[in-house]
Amino acid sequence: MTTPGVALLGTLDTKGTEIAWVAERLAAAGARAIVVDTGVFDPQGFDGPVAIDQRRVARAAGSDLDRLRSARDRGRAVTEMGEGAARVLAELHEGGDLDGVLALGGSGGSSIAARAVRDLPLGLPKLLVSTMVSGDVSAYVGASDVTLMYSVVDVAGINQVSSAVLANAAAAIAAMARTHASRAATPAARGRPLVGASMFGVTTAAVSAARRRLEELGYEVLTFHATGSGGRALENLARSGFLAGVLDLTTTELADDLVGGTLSAGPERVTAAGAAGVPQVVGLGALDMVNFGPVESVPEQFRDRHLHVHNPTVTLMRTTPEECEELGRRLGAKLAASRAPTVLVVPRGGVSAIDAEGEEFYDPEADRRLFEAVLGAVAGSAVTVIDHPGNINDEDLAVRAAEALDAMIREVD
Repeated sequence: MTTPGVALLGTLDTKGTEIAWVAERLAAAGARAIVVDTGVFDPQGFDGPVAIDQRRVARAAGSDLDRLRSARDRGRAVTEMGEGAARVLAELHEGGDLDGVLALGGSGGSSIAARAVRDLPLGLPKLLVSTMVSGDVSAYVGASDVTLMYSVVDVAGINQVSSAVLANAAAAIAAMARTHASRAATPAARGRPLVGASMFGVTTAAVSAARRRLEELGYEVLTFHATGSGGRALENLARSGFLAGVLDLTTTELADDLVGGTLSAGPERVTAAGAAGVPQVVGLGALDMVNFGPVESVPEQFRDRHLHVHNPTVTLMRTTPEECEELGRRLGAKLAASRAPTVLVVPRGGVSAIDAEGEEFYDPEADRRLFEAVLGAVAGSAVTVIDHPGNINDEDLAVRAAEALDAMIREVD
């Protein structure tokens, strides 16, 4: 087996000594360091080979290193070098020369590294040693499977503490890279095709019934809780090519993105499968609600809205007819633009367990405007519609959704 290649990412103008030391430890551990310089100014403390220098990183982002230097705008430099690093790592991966990524940094270097590894495939080892990862790490992790190691002391020189931490990091990424290279060299036994599914408490019955049917049909179903991070993880998997299909019955994160709730997955939610050509069945699950924390945390402008205390830490707010109409337009536009086989599920009897007749969020007018808007947005497109009289949690509807996804996957194969 060839020596595994590890991209060693860092700003050589501030972390040159540390990068050089880690490159030696990687070699001792049986890995080949591919040094990527994400700094802007001249390297300090590093005199080894640089595989991808800072000018190439800047060019990859469509930028110019001299302009970045003269501007002396640290925020802009971090942003552009992060974009450039992401592109050069993608090129290394596409060329088959990448078995892992190790990055060292403080706040700026960690931001660059987080962007650089964000779009790399699931399963490719990624390790970030940072001063920033003892607190809220969501900005660095996102939906990626990046591994984080707290540097304990600043990444500023080699001392008794930093040498122990960095040596462990080098040993860890070298071992992971060897495993990755071994997997790549050995054809894996093909398991059951994977389907990603989105679920919320109020759509559990639907997704559970659909999952059972898909398992009968020979699939393995990965369920993602639609809490923002779950939706981003589902999008990332669809983008990475791991999934044979997506059962996206629960698109509630779009409501939080529109209105300002706590569980938004961002404006790109419900786009990855369509862009990647992955067959998808998409529903309107839980678009009747926006999520907040404890009732006392609900923003003042929403205090007079229809609120439902789901539990002491979760408060739900019913979406208005106007919001539902906009959600329908937005979701329908995403589906109409899909390059993948797509089925839209419209449950006339309500979009969640508490949107059924007699339940807390039952609002026929809001649902009507949601349905009309989404159907109008997909009219004339290649989207197929399952228009069902029941609630989204009706077993018959769930089974039909599962079988529709199976049919599309088989047709693509």
